[in-house]
Amino acid sequence: MKTPGPRIDQPQPGPEALKEILSRVFTLRGWGRRSARLHLERAWESAVGAKDAEKTRVLGLKRGVLEVEVNSAVLLQELAQYQKRRLLEALRAGLNDTAIADLRFKAGAW
Repeated sequence: MKTPGPRIDQPQPGPEALKEILSRVFTLRGWGRRSARLHLERAWESAVGAKDAEKTRVLGLKRGVLEVEVNSAVLLQELAQYQKRRLLEALRAGLNDTAIADLRFKAGAW
């Protein structure tokens, strides 16, 4: 009696887990980044207030530094000089899972 040789065809794998499929879809579509950005924008708006949020917009979070564009020079100076510490504390309290080390303000117009 002959022993069977190595198998040439590979058996078909079973069904793929739904969580694996969804994680790939979210990664491909960039939904994770969109929801993270929305979370940042909402935290910024609650920290700075609705009145000043209209004159600012969040550019992004890079290496723990939150970059914010301000379209008023007076507001930019006020945020950078007088309110930076308070804003950092409010953002850290609102974003427990995100480490924010500093705030950077840029002048801009949109």
